[in-house]
Amino acid sequence: MLRLECGRRSRYNEARPYVRSDGMSKEMEDFIVQSYQKEENMMILVFAQWCINHDLDPEALYLEAYPDQAKNQALRDALALTVPKEEAGEVPDETLLGVLSLFGNDDLAFVVTQEIARLGKQKKQ
Repeated sequence: MLRLECGRRSRYNEARPYVRSDGMSKEMEDFIVQSYQKEENMMILVFAQWCINHDLDPEALYLEAYPDQAKNQALRDALALTVPKEEAGEVPDETLLGVLSLFGNDDLAFVVTQEIARLGKQKKQ
């Protein structure tokens, strides 16, 4: 019988990686967090490029949706990766709205929806 004393490791758990109480390893948890962050950065880039393609200021729209978050570094980083609208591919409105809702950015999706309506009215005139 193997007896464990407080503060000592058994031969069984010496080689085992850190495992959370729900069974997920620290490495898996880190991988999931990093994947989410990459996807979130892609969502921000899609938003920023959509704004550029429609001659809109991404920071102004973001500030309208989230007035308490004036300085968003991730948005600034994404802006550095955007291209001029003449060089960019189209970002469909539905794609942007879907990505925003996937990440729970409902306030930003609302502001974007208002801009889509405004842009639609301008095209008709």
